[in-house]
Amino acid sequence: MANTPQAKKRARQNEKRFAINKARRSRIRTYLRKVEEAIESGDKDASVAALKAAQPELMRGVTKGVFHKNTASRKMSRLSARVKALA
Repeated sequence: MANTPQAKKRARQNEKRFAINKARRSRIRTYLRKVEEAIESGDKDASVAALKAAQPELMRGVTKGVFHKNTASRKMSRLSARVKALA
């Protein structure tokens, strides 16, 4: 357990940041799941719309430090390739 005042403050900050990052990660996963579901249903228009909605959320996760840039790029690349293959 933290003993010094600065360590106590840092522990509080870490908890707060963890909750924020967890919520952000969950929201991004929801967007990605919607894309996956649209691809599974075979609906090209719905999957394109879901992909367009997911892209800014995923990139925002990168700028906020939730995901690594290459991870987000890899996910977007693979999803867009799957959406393109529906044609």
